[in-house]
Amino acid sequence: MKENINTRLNELRGQMKAAGISAVIVPQADPHMSEYLSPHWQARRMLSGFTGSAGDLVVTLDAALLWTDSRYFLQAADQLEGTEIKLMKDGLPETPSISQWLTTTLHAGETVGINGMVFSVIDKENLEMSLNAHGIVLNSDFDPIDAVWTDRPALPECKAFVHDIKYAGKRARNKIAAVLANVKKQMAASTFISALDEIAWVLNIRSNDVKYNPVVTSFLYLSPEENVLFIDDAKVDAALAEYLKAEGVKTAPYSSVKEYLKSLAADAKVLVDKSRTSAGIVDVLGAKAVKGASAIAMDKACKNDVQLEGVRAAMHRDGIAMVKSLCEIQDRVAAGDKLTEMDVAEILRKYRSAGELYFDESFGTIAGYEAHGAIVHYEADENSNSTLDKKGLLLIDSGAQYLDGTTDITRTIAMSDAPTAEEKRDFTLVMKGHIALGSAIFPQGTCGAQLDALARQFLWKEGLSYLHGTGHGVGHFLNVHEGPQSIRLNYVPTPLTPGMITSNEPGLYKENVHGIRCENLVLTVPAMTTEFGNFYKFETLTLCPFDLSLFDTEIMTNQEIEWVNEYHRQVREALAPGLEGRPLEWLYANTEPLKLHTITL
Repeated sequence: MKENINTRLNELRGQMKAAGISAVIVPQADPHMSEYLSPHWQARRMLSGFTGSAGDLVVTLDAALLWTDSRYFLQAADQLEGTEIKLMKDGLPETPSISQWLTTTLHAGETVGINGMVFSVIDKENLEMSLNAHGIVLNSDFDPIDAVWTDRPALPECKAFVHDIKYAGKRARNKIAAVLANVKKQMAASTFISALDEIAWVLNIRSNDVKYNPVVTSFLYLSPEENVLFIDDAKVDAALAEYLKAEGVKTAPYSSVKEYLKSLAADAKVLVDKSRTSAGIVDVLGAKAVKGASAIAMDKACKNDVQLEGVRAAMHRDGIAMVKSLCEIQDRVAAGDKLTEMDVAEILRKYRSAGELYFDESFGTIAGYEAHGAIVHYEADENSNSTLDKKGLLLIDSGAQYLDGTTDITRTIAMSDAPTAEEKRDFTLVMKGHIALGSAIFPQGTCGAQLDALARQFLWKEGLSYLHGTGHGVGHFLNVHEGPQSIRLNYVPTPLTPGMITSNEPGLYKENVHGIRCENLVLTVPAMTTEFGNFYKFETLTLCPFDLSLFDTEIMTNQEIEWVNEYHRQVREALAPGLEGRPLEWLYANTEPLKLHTITL
């Protein structure tokens, strides 16, 4: 495999030499700016062997480098070993950006090649500005992948289907009308949509084109005159065709999108989201493109009442599955069974898939035992698969796609009856941050960056930290990671708004020791209105106990202990009626109240 990587890089260099290209950037991207890609678009994985969902490869005539973020540092180092590719740890002060590295490595007059169809408008513009300032040329029509990837998989051909309004809560034609009203606010008349989750949401259609994300490979043009879905005919059966027609949507071949955009009137004003539309598409539109913000993202992020009812039902089923899974895992390890990390993932899949409305996992299960827990996005395979023992910590980050909602939960559990003082201290510091964020009350207009430090403060006081974001938006039977909101250190201007579902997941990772992450999904809801305006808070949606044995109550306040006890009371009350036998016994044992501190006067 490692030899194949080096061979492919050399074949790529042959294409570069023939085109007069000094460096090429191969991003982890498709023409829809997706996070998770269908096999057809996994060019960076094919060239590098690195399987993480984030990271970009740069190849010059004599070097190869891969940039990825802290979630994948350990994984990337392992997967790149034995190849010529150098790991660049993105986000660290000493690591230059790709554009910085290129401008200090190449010379004026040299050319950088990219495929503009897999670069967003904003990324292409920023790269071009940086390169041109140093006399370096950007060629955005360089696409050598087919020549190198001779056995490239075809585009997905999975059938698309209608997401019933009893789950979606709003008809597609009504969503389209709302989107076009948003478009007018940005001085445009129509909009072109590339983002697969936005297309799936606005049309109430789904598929399984991309593993874990139930999206449909397509483009969408919306206008007062006509609405056109660009999709391969093989994906549309008679029922879907009839549905789309009833909602006022025509279909056209996926491959015809550029010709259609070229044919639009010269004075057309087409809104495009510059962060989620490819530069290749905007190059076709030319002066017709109005570069702005998505007309869909906020409406999609703020779930309606029907969606929220479904999410709560999905969380209940997911909680039942989690309790059964954790009970089986702990009981079997205690009994001496040789369970592995891959067995853990299968146990979770077994119980979730038995529940009503189950569709798929929402991402590959992360079951990291001991040192593997410190690999933030670790996923066990046959080579890495560790066997659990009666010691150490097991980090389990998992979730499911149900027709009525998407779940994402992380629990860190002790495999020993007597966790070490370090394990308890580290876990409790993480939980103190989780509780502080989950308990926050904040004024209307607050963004995630303004709350992020609440989750980190207790770790920071001990000289500890984590490098990933604290919270991401979550879709409704859609992508487990969605915007526009987030909770992280860097500033994202989207305010946390009622109806948004966001994760609360601080963590701590000690290389070669253990990893800890504690994640619930929370819903932004109104808290109060005063003379100072509207204030919001978080409603916790996830239902599953935290490991009582890992709390060090000596470093907790009574208010924090009371939060844990009240959360566990709610979990017990919600899940007990759906359990019996050993899982019910496990639930009761794992939701016993922690003892409060005695206060002496």
